[in-house]
Amino acid sequence: MPLRLLGLLGGTFDPIHNGHLQMALELQRRLGLEELRLLPNRLPPHKPGAHADGEQRLAMVRQACAPYPQLSVDDRELRRHQPSYTVDTLEQLRQEHPDESICFIIGMDSLASFDRWYLPQRILELANLVVCRRHGVPAPDLGDFNAAVTTDARALRRHRRGQILLTDLEPVGLSSTAIRTALAQGQLPRDHLPPAVADYIAAHGLYGHGVAPNGRV
Repeated sequence: MPLRLLGLLGGTFDPIHNGHLQMALELQRRLGLEELRLLPNRLPPHKPGAHADGEQRLAMVRQACAPYPQLSVDDRELRRHQPSYTVDTLEQLRQEHPDESICFIIGMDSLASFDRWYLPQRILELANLVVCRRHGVPAPDLGDFNAAVTTDARALRRHRRGQILLTDLEPVGLSSTAIRTALAQGQLPRDHLPPAVADYIAAHGLYGHGVAPNGRV
């Protein structure tokens, strides 16, 4: 019997933008994911601190997902008080969903450094990886993990874990860093943000938007 697919898209989402949503919705559609959760990170071990706090980022992700019943939000990493490792989250999710195919979504840049993640072998013992890559760009040499690589999406329905699926879905060329820079310069790039998120940023003066040099809004 084909397995149920649970997708996970993690990120700082600082702020969440239309590129994140477009990728999530397209993956959910292409792979037929029964559930796709967005997973805001608390303290990513290999990134500097977020610019908006956890509650603000969580509020923005929830508002961005609200119009889409196929998307949901998982806040477990924001409830932690220590650095957030993927393997810890997957250990919890595997206990909660022992019979489902857990599909952790990453980009090609993350796959290239996968062997340097914390406990990468254990990650593949808990879940499958779904990799968004640029069309025609070959996968990096993954050494001992090369045998797990596949381009057959049907493998996700047959295996609860252990597969590295390469998709041809290209990451959208939007950057949270560029959006934060625009906001700090007094711009509000509504074309790049879900409407509710743009309104939330403006209302709360996040990322320096609407704040004059003297600190007044």
